[in-house]
Amino acid sequence: MIEELLPDPVVSVEVHGSDGTEPAPLYPEEAAIVAQAVAKRQREFAVVRACARRAMEKLGVPPQAVLPGERGAPGWPAGLVGSMTHCDGYAAAALVRATDLASLGIDAEPHAPLPAGVLEAVALPSEQDRLRGLTARHPGVHWERLLFSAKESVYKAWFPLTRKWLDFAEADIEIVVGPDGAQHGRFHAELLVPGPVVDGRRLGSFDGRWTVQRGLVATSVTVPHA
Repeated sequence: MIEELLPDPVVSVEVHGSDGTEPAPLYPEEAAIVAQAVAKRQREFAVVRACARRAMEKLGVPPQAVLPGERGAPGWPAGLVGSMTHCDGYAAAALVRATDLASLGIDAEPHAPLPAGVLEAVALPSEQDRLRGLTARHPGVHWERLLFSAKESVYKAWFPLTRKWLDFAEADIEIVVGPDGAQHGRFHAELLVPGPVVDGRRLGSFDGRWTVQRGLVATSVTVPHA
């Protein structure tokens, strides 16, 4: 599911449900981070890192620990950029060589309504207006959840480039439905604060892709080099 949202240089690994296997053991420094967490959190932490290590192997990089750094951003081996996501019944990791992309972000969410009050907290008035139009035309999609996921992917691509927080209100996202119906499409995120500088060029926006399938919403953002 994630793979179809990403360009060719990116490798990805995903797990739906338990996938019939137990997650690989954590490295000691990873296990220490979740030692006091509940069992569900420990499993999610381990499964998504197992995905990340399999992605490393696809790139010919020896598997190694993935430790959360500043604001929880995963620390990747030198020369790689990537992103991870997990929700109930799903986990995925995507990696690419830093020479092929400047940054990337992925996110997956249950295809279900957002909890009450969340949309107003994360969506700009312009975004809420567009969501109402999408809902009227394509009522089978929880567009507010898709918007939330897109904002998560934007942030995950933004942070490694800036090392700064990006508030939900600092990116205005427009969702575009694909020609094959409301199951796939793209989105454009206009940054409302100064964007990151990549290869000497300041970016004013990010572009991404989305899909709705298997009870999930998934989004991705890739930031190319100049």
